[in-house]
Amino acid sequence: MACRVFIGLPEAAFYPGAMYLLSRWYTRKELALRSAVFYVGLLISNAFGSLIAAGILANMQGKLGIAAWRWLFYIEGAITMFLGLQTLWLLPDLPHNTRWMSPAERRLAQVRQAEDAGEADQDSSDATIFDGFKLAVRDVKVWIFMLMCCSQLLGLSFINFFPTLTATLGYDTTVTLLMSAPPWVFASICCVINAWHCDRTGERYFHISAWWWAIIVGYIIALSTMSTGGRYFSLFLMALGYCGFALTLTWVSNTISRPPAKRSVAIGMVNGVGNLGNLMGSYVWKASWGPDYHQSMIIAICSLVLSVFLASIMRQMLVHENKRMEREERELVEGPERERIEKVASLEGISFEEAVRRRRGFRYLY
Repeated sequence: MACRVFIGLPEAAFYPGAMYLLSRWYTRKELALRSAVFYVGLLISNAFGSLIAAGILANMQGKLGIAAWRWLFYIEGAITMFLGLQTLWLLPDLPHNTRWMSPAERRLAQVRQAEDAGEADQDSSDATIFDGFKLAVRDVKVWIFMLMCCSQLLGLSFINFFPTLTATLGYDTTVTLLMSAPPWVFASICCVINAWHCDRTGERYFHISAWWWAIIVGYIIALSTMSTGGRYFSLFLMALGYCGFALTLTWVSNTISRPPAKRSVAIGMVNGVGNLGNLMGSYVWKASWGPDYHQSMIIAICSLVLSVFLASIMRQMLVHENKRMEREERELVEGPERERIEKVASLEGISFEEAVRRRRGFRYLY
């Protein structure tokens, strides 16, 4: 129990912290692909972790008088610790204080973010993380994202029992671990392609929620048959659900973008409350409900439908906000600002419409 607590404390901040760091360096239309490439590390670890485990458990039992499961911890733990220590000098800080960048490069990194959102990506000098917390708590969008992430992770909680589900195909431990890898390799490829297209189009809702329906179809297939082919195909569809989850905190970062203190708290709150879905999922996949796990899958389907509903609400809210900002800008352009914009267009040798387009402010991505 003590080991689990000490492992969990630093790990809890890792994913939201990494997402926040990425959001400080990349613009909104660059973030999805970078976030997905980062998240693919987890998906690939599910694949290669199973392959490594199959080799170690099958061949290292009793080596040097040590049990195979202990060798698994030693080898995978040593790799993790080595790479973790390298990040102390490999990872940059923030755009304004990374020491190994030139002043011009730091300035460029900050200007890119400012142009993306129409304001500097930095907190006021007297702002504290508590101010960011108050702003995040008062924003209803953060609460919707929190509930959406929680229900999504409950629907995805099969990941903790993936080898168990693969074992229902009826093979021995080594073959089961080997068969656990291909669905995650396939999901990793789809995840990167989906994120690339997400950035190209600037669309978020369908690139996230459409994959939840793929999981639902996978669950329905698994509910309908215990045949080896059908069940294994359903595992591929279930794994595809993480193509959507990989972009969830990206959507949060795009939506709760300023000030950075609010964004960092919002990412942490969504990720933290979202992981309650994993906690609940630990009690959903009961061994007594196996090997078909029908009750577990029905609960997961219901939670994913709730996720789609909440994501749809969020999308409509952002559409409404964009229309409101569009209307306010149009009223301003057609009013007192029109003469100034016409003069700027004339001086720069561009059309009035182009000058208006350049003045277009922040818009939510949905």
